[in-house]
Amino acid sequence: MKKFLSVVSLLMALMMLCTSALANEQKYDEPVTVHFVRSTDDTLDANYFSQHPDKTMTDNLWCDLFRDELNINVEYDWIVKSGDEYDQKLAAELAVGAIPEFVNVTALQAKQLYEAGLIMPLDEIYNEYATEQTKRVMLETGTSPFDAVTFDGQLYALPVVGETLMIADLMWIRTDWLEKLNLPVPTTMDELIATAKAFAEADFDGNGVNDTIGMAVSKTPWDQLFTLKGFFNAFDSYPEIWVDDGTGKLVYGSTLPGTKDALATLHQMYVDGLLDPEFAVKDDGKVAEATTSGKCGIMFGAQWNSIYPLQNSKNLEPEGQWQAFPIVTATDHKAKAQTDVGTTAWTVVRKDCEHPEAVVKMYNLFIDKCWGPNNENGVYYAPLDSESIWKLSPVTPTKPDKNLNAFLDLEAARQSGDFSQVTGEGYSILQKLQAFESGSEEGFALWGWERIYGAEGAYGVLNYYKENNLTQDMMFVGAPTESMTLYMSYLKDLQNETFVKIITGEETIDAFDRFVENFYANGGDAITEEVNEWYASLK
Repeated sequence: MKKFLSVVSLLMALMMLCTSALANEQKYDEPVTVHFVRSTDDTLDANYFSQHPDKTMTDNLWCDLFRDELNINVEYDWIVKSGDEYDQKLAAELAVGAIPEFVNVTALQAKQLYEAGLIMPLDEIYNEYATEQTKRVMLETGTSPFDAVTFDGQLYALPVVGETLMIADLMWIRTDWLEKLNLPVPTTMDELIATAKAFAEADFDGNGVNDTIGMAVSKTPWDQLFTLKGFFNAFDSYPEIWVDDGTGKLVYGSTLPGTKDALATLHQMYVDGLLDPEFAVKDDGKVAEATTSGKCGIMFGAQWNSIYPLQNSKNLEPEGQWQAFPIVTATDHKAKAQTDVGTTAWTVVRKDCEHPEAVVKMYNLFIDKCWGPNNENGVYYAPLDSESIWKLSPVTPTKPDKNLNAFLDLEAARQSGDFSQVTGEGYSILQKLQAFESGSEEGFALWGWERIYGAEGAYGVLNYYKENNLTQDMMFVGAPTESMTLYMSYLKDLQNETFVKIITGEETIDAFDRFVENFYANGGDAITEEVNEWYASLK
């Protein structure tokens, strides 16, 4: 036993030395100040700042860590709410070339900045300063996140790598409402609509007012909260991703025939009062008021939606229960939930930046603290008392598949009854599940985590998708094409405007056919040709 303990002590000492070596090797001799811009969202406000009102975006444990271990001071040129406000401000800044030292952008924006000569290549800096651990994590999903921002043979941005599967939509439903009405979990579109109608008419709050919404949708339906992606997927429609049309050619998913059927169905739901008549102007925060206040019991969205906004619903109605289920189908086969490239943002560096290597050092430290061999995941990523704390960092590269692997580790432990082998992030999550199961007041606040990683958790559904080939992946993972740079922004605006008008009845369903014609006539043809040239080059 003493020999065993000595070996463990030696290993722990070596791990601490590795951490110390990383910090000492990368720490600046003199303080360095770096400038970012960023957005903040409702999850940070609800899960962190509400509990730590004395903290700010520049005074928190992540900023302290970068200062103490790297001698890097983090400052923000501006901070706004995520969503339209951030997108509009960033677009306005980029349009006039007023970019900060470091900023997260889309692959398309990265290409535009490259073409404008405003950002620097990062190949040499990344190869010199990225640790082997960072390089391994960044390549876990292959080279596509790097390929998307490689222009003329040089890397111009660092991928904020993420998980592909977690993007897939789930159907979140109030199961306590199903039980009260003696309804089954819907598996078809007809059943879903019938359930939405039953929920809307039930008057669960007993106020005698027709104020319950059948299904929650926001004005940003292609994101990860209050989405319509899973709804469209039921009709074999895959908005805003490129898919194989069955003949070996790629086609833009928004133009598929099933899209028209989905829009017609949504219009009828709108007419029948199952959608909020103001959905097209309500952001996620406004729509969340409906789920929180018990005015809605169905929504599509990502696995993390139980933490926000559904935890707030549970807080107000402790007897209420939400659960994630596979998306329904509107066809004669099971629906496939669309995914996208797990990487949706890239960090670019302004051309005249004095310390471009600083961002690579910050990537190293973030990955090491969250998933390194000596990680402090329970402190810097997902502590018991402060969810979303990882979002305080201006750089947030994620270890792909970490969430699914944690769920599978926990599921294996549940089956065997032996939790002693659960380590790393899985152990941090296990502590949350155990706290919830304890029945304590503090544990109740972790209900959202149990809904993700528990025996009935959302990741069980995502694993079901994966094991049964029920995802439709984004097939185009190359760098934005020349025509995308010119036309895609306009085409997406055209799409969203047309879709909203069809749903609300301002336009008839025939407007979809005109949209498809206009899509191809106004740049879509050229984009499709370029995308398929890339696709053919892989064969």
